[in-house]
Amino acid sequence: MFTNLIQLYKQAYSGLSKNSWYLSIVMLINRAGTMVVPFMTIYTIRQLHFTIEQSGYIMAIFGVGAVSGGFIGGKLINKIGFYDLQVGALLSGGLLFLILGYQHSFIKVAIFTLLLSICNESFRPANSTAIAHYSSEETKTRSYSLNRLATNLGWAFGGGLGGVLAKVDYHLLFWVDGCTNILAGLLLLTLMPRASVAKTIKKAAADFDEVFSSAYKDGTYLIFILLATLFATCFFQFFIMQPVFYKLQWHFDEGFIGFLLALNGVLIVLVEMILINWLDGKQHPLTYIISGILVAACSFALLNIMPHAAWVAILVVTMITLGEMLSMPFMNTFWIARSNVRNRGEYAALYAMSWAGAQIIAPFVGSQVIAYGGFEMLWWLLGGVCFLVAIGYYVMKRSIPTDKKVPVLP
Repeated sequence: MFTNLIQLYKQAYSGLSKNSWYLSIVMLINRAGTMVVPFMTIYTIRQLHFTIEQSGYIMAIFGVGAVSGGFIGGKLINKIGFYDLQVGALLSGGLLFLILGYQHSFIKVAIFTLLLSICNESFRPANSTAIAHYSSEETKTRSYSLNRLATNLGWAFGGGLGGVLAKVDYHLLFWVDGCTNILAGLLLLTLMPRASVAKTIKKAAADFDEVFSSAYKDGTYLIFILLATLFATCFFQFFIMQPVFYKLQWHFDEGFIGFLLALNGVLIVLVEMILINWLDGKQHPLTYIISGILVAACSFALLNIMPHAAWVAILVVTMITLGEMLSMPFMNTFWIARSNVRNRGEYAALYAMSWAGAQIIAPFVGSQVIAYGGFEMLWWLLGGVCFLVAIGYYVMKRSIPTDKKVPVLP
């Protein structure tokens, strides 16, 4: 049995390109330093003595910068290419982290937070485009899953280390975050030299001589993005409002709540690549997306239906993680299939912007619904919205011709 399990993992990770692994290593290093943003609210209130309102404005500005960065990144990919944009975003973002740590006034913190978030988020569409470029038709979904795995590992490590460093000195967060950004940029330059990368990109573009329209004119994709934003707004409540719910309503202690959040990342690391390797290519991507969103809808509903018990909380986390693993990798598969080497940056940017926008909307929606009707109303609402999103994707799937040829990157 153990041998069979090892074989499953070997199959799941085999066949991925060398550059896909390099990009994931860069992402792992980059995200392992992610510790400023999770502690930004506490830092601005306790260290800089901002009011709660001012701290909220800073986080809102970060969100605005994130959406702007996704849009700008998508435009810049077509002008300077995904390689230069990734390196530029990592190096400039690293320097801005270091500078931000020495700002103390509200205006200066706001300005550098905006600049930092624009640089940081411009990296996402460039990285997504790069993964698509170095993936074959058979490995593209697993390549994105590998990148997600690296992101989750990095977040878990960065969040844990950030908590330790914050107890010593908050300025260490900015130094570690900035230095890991710069290290990731230098690592990208070392592992994937610019000259060889530019050559492969130029060849791919030369082989693709057809004219394609902008992602912003793709009506089906714009509806896809709207539905993805609604789902992401619901999904983010898992990290934003569920921990508060477990503390206030189910009276779990912080240690167990931390375990529940960590369980999400552990399950992704252990299961996702095997699951994707087993499912990929057997059904239309929208089939898996619909299934994942319906599982997430059920997980929210269980919080109102099931008894207040630790095993129920573990079941809910397991279900929403399964929904995440079924839906998100195949969302990447969907947008890649609709794009090509000429407009892939725009498609990647819109997808990145949808998740960045959801990060802004989710805290506001969650807090307002709880204030009006309590947690019970929130869970029913999230379950209902997820159900409607699944219906929307089902209608979309029925409307897409099954015999339509979709251009893919050579």
